[in-house]
Amino acid sequence: MEKNNKMYLWLLDYGIVLILGLLIVVFSVASSNFLSFSTLTTILRQVSIIGIISVGAGFVILTSGIDLSVGSIACISSLTCAIMLKHGYSIPVSIAATLLISIVYGLFTGSLVCFFKMSPLIATLGMMTSLRGAGYIITDGLPVFGFGQGLSPFGRGYLLGIPYPVILMVIVFAIGIFILYKTPIGRHVYGVGGNEEASRLSGVNVTGVKMFCYAFCAFLSGVAGLVLLSRTNSGQPSAGVGYEMSAITAVVLGGISLMGGQGKLPLVIVGVLIMGVLSTGMLMCNINDYVQQVVTGLVLLAAVAFSYVSTRLRDKLISGPSSSHE
Repeated sequence: MEKNNKMYLWLLDYGIVLILGLLIVVFSVASSNFLSFSTLTTILRQVSIIGIISVGAGFVILTSGIDLSVGSIACISSLTCAIMLKHGYSIPVSIAATLLISIVYGLFTGSLVCFFKMSPLIATLGMMTSLRGAGYIITDGLPVFGFGQGLSPFGRGYLLGIPYPVILMVIVFAIGIFILYKTPIGRHVYGVGGNEEASRLSGVNVTGVKMFCYAFCAFLSGVAGLVLLSRTNSGQPSAGVGYEMSAITAVVLGGISLMGGQGKLPLVIVGVLIMGVLSTGMLMCNINDYVQQVVTGLVLLAAVAFSYVSTRLRDKLISGPSSSHE
């Protein structure tokens, strides 16, 4: 019985890898051009922005929170940097200012959640709508361009055949994994998500942990906005729509529980790849855009349902042997 429980737990934790493999096989059969280095590069470049955002979203979700403003922060960050570049500021100054402002967005959201006891869903929904509207106001709904090609080499360049944004995504994941598993604040993130009151009673600065997570998430959303700007070389007020849903889906597919305190950040990479494989595979199979939206929505629903069921099943499997012994 214990051996079977270990196998079931392994499937709950790593079954997502099998699903990724199955998708690759299905699309490889459906399209002869799918299984190629160029397609792989395209998928990795495509998911790099969502991957960067997913790391920050994973931190917030681990604390049993949620951040719906990540797409809007990415958009407003790309617009901020584009406007600064257009007004003659240097690239380093523009990037630094943009990232500092993105952190302010995160701290503001965290303050709403921590000090005003606002629901994370409502707080970040308000931020998402406000920042999206602000982007249209400051640009009059028009793209921002005409500031040279300074950022383009990063968004379109390669290192040893690997796109720069993909390398950045890997570095961001490595930093996120290090913070979660090698630092005290990482352990506190899991503790707060698992049992906030117990963490507070044990001396953990719960407010500080949550503020850090929202600020870190906003910072990475700002980084993603800069990557987006480097790829398009223009600030688009409509950019980033739907990024929040893609990031949340990738995080939940990776096994991080929406109830907080459970999940492995490295597996979020697999969730990100599944989103990329799905979108690219459907595109190569000439599947209608509207059908793609339906499929993406169904994947999100399935991921959330699986997260809910697997959390309870995992708890039951872990506690089963001890309870039967008693």
